[in-house]
Amino acid sequence: MANYDENQIQVLEGLEAVRKRPGMYIGSVSERGLHHLVYEIVDNAVDEALAGYCTEINVEILPENVIMVKDNGRGIPLGIHPKMKIPAIEVVYTILHAGGKFGGGGYKVSGGLHGVGASVVNALSEELTVEASNGDGTFAMSFARGKKTVELHKVSDDNTRGTKVTFRPDSEIFETTEFNAETLAQRFREMAFLNKGLKITLWDKRVEDSEMRVFHFEGGLVSFVQYLNTAKDPVHPDVIAFDTASNDVEVEVAFQYTTAYNENLHSFVNNINTIEGGTHLDGFKRGLTKAFNDYARKFNILKEKDSNLQGEDIREGITAIVSVRVMEPQFEGQTKTKLGNSEVAGIVASAMTEKLSYYLEENPNVAKAILEKTLSAQRAREAARKARELVRRKSVLESTTLPGKLADCQEKDAVRSEIYIVEGDSAGGSAKQGRDRKFQAILPLWGKMLNVEKTRADKIYNNEKLSPVIVALGAGIGNEFNIEKLRYDKIILMADADVDGAHIRTLLLTFFFRYMRPLIDEGHVYIAQPPLFKLSKKGMADVYCYNEADLEKKFKELEEKGIARDSLAMQRYKGLGEMNSEQLWETTMNPETRILLRVNLSDAIEADRTFSVLMGEEVEPRRKFIEENAKYVVNLDI
Repeated sequence: MANYDENQIQVLEGLEAVRKRPGMYIGSVSERGLHHLVYEIVDNAVDEALAGYCTEINVEILPENVIMVKDNGRGIPLGIHPKMKIPAIEVVYTILHAGGKFGGGGYKVSGGLHGVGASVVNALSEELTVEASNGDGTFAMSFARGKKTVELHKVSDDNTRGTKVTFRPDSEIFETTEFNAETLAQRFREMAFLNKGLKITLWDKRVEDSEMRVFHFEGGLVSFVQYLNTAKDPVHPDVIAFDTASNDVEVEVAFQYTTAYNENLHSFVNNINTIEGGTHLDGFKRGLTKAFNDYARKFNILKEKDSNLQGEDIREGITAIVSVRVMEPQFEGQTKTKLGNSEVAGIVASAMTEKLSYYLEENPNVAKAILEKTLSAQRAREAARKARELVRRKSVLESTTLPGKLADCQEKDAVRSEIYIVEGDSAGGSAKQGRDRKFQAILPLWGKMLNVEKTRADKIYNNEKLSPVIVALGAGIGNEFNIEKLRYDKIILMADADVDGAHIRTLLLTFFFRYMRPLIDEGHVYIAQPPLFKLSKKGMADVYCYNEADLEKKFKELEEKGIARDSLAMQRYKGLGEMNSEQLWETTMNPETRILLRVNLSDAIEADRTFSVLMGEEVEPRRKFIEENAKYVVNLDI
């Protein structure tokens, strides 16, 4: 046995723990974790804005992927810390769990609660310089991988205020140090919406002749809702909005109804996107439901014999932003994705009921339009219930009937099972023959399925293309979706590598995003990667290439082995049906050799808007999207 005694107990001092286990602090060392470094520094500047001291934040991506963040806040304190006996700015950047957000009076509300942001960025940077201006000059100090390299010193006598941080992420830590400007832009746009009047600029100086992008919205949450509804048809022209404060909890709400059939709710606490909701969102829903039922009763839209309108009917087609600011937020889990403060629910619910009731009485035409949509949703829900019961009677949960085209697997444990949803009968036939029937199920689909972005749930249950998917997966849809009943751990979309295949994948992803969202949230959805090319030569094993870059790489590798490029026969696959069962297994279905892309949801708000643009009723936003992104198209079938 290996020796295990007191000598094996390690104590990591200073920022060593961060460098040893970076994922604990920033989630991962992938591109996602890389961008998290920028968010940490920008969030500190936004906290200055929340405190009322900062109006502008400038972010630059410099050559070699160096980041510069500058704000016009108060500037990090420069005096000697009474306990640590070093400058306060050094404390902030070198000691974990140190900062001004633990009740010292520096910040009333803040998104940063743990005091690790600045020091973690410092630990994971090859080099970092921080400059603070306090009105009596600008002072700077520098670090390398968390260790101080240049003492705090004065660099100018200017009378400005603010903080400037320049850092280069550590290539020894991160899988990539290449920043994506669009990823940062999405985050900064969101922050500017949430902080009315705050100006955030982004300038990618790696690109020649690039322009500064400005995110500045005087409308705040109203502008946010209008942005999200760009590709939707509003039921009423103006966004309904209000803000209020009670017991040190500030509540800001904005919402608008559209002709869409899905609710689109986003909630924030101290600028943190609470993607799992929490008590503030519960309070919003409760107050919304009560206000509309009270109004419907008061004006006899609902008669005495009628039952109350249900929350899901009232929320159909709503786009809403709920933002609260709480002095001591209690989050469930380290991820800060769900608010737990019980008192917030009552505060938000009371504010919603009071403010919305007044608004509806002042705007009867808006109230009438929304209630007409709600009553229509109620009728559709009843129709969907009947359609659902019909599907349920046919489902695997209550009988042995599965979709006729489904070739199920032998394995009954969902964790060890996977299903390929395959475009076309011919490809489905090859997949059935080539699969490992022990754990791989095949469901062929043919033709274009329903665009659920334009359809209510009652139509989905009866749709001949989507009904087999619902029954095969076995977990239901919409509010009744139960991931515990999912019959397969991996749901793999396998379509041709052409425009039609991309369209079918998009239709299926729209369906999963709108009606089976936990599948994506919990990482069950994958996209198969069939090869685009096959290189062959007599006496040589076939070589498969998955894109043009891979093709060129394989050509060079073969040339190094003495096989000339012009001696090879190259086949470009136009569809899955061109591969026989053995080839399909070898390239696309064999777990030992295949490539799968997991569908992740890094930005639910932007994903929601993109689905609305691509799949919604409005044509003009879609045309604009195509015009702006046409330059990125590499392959387009004609």
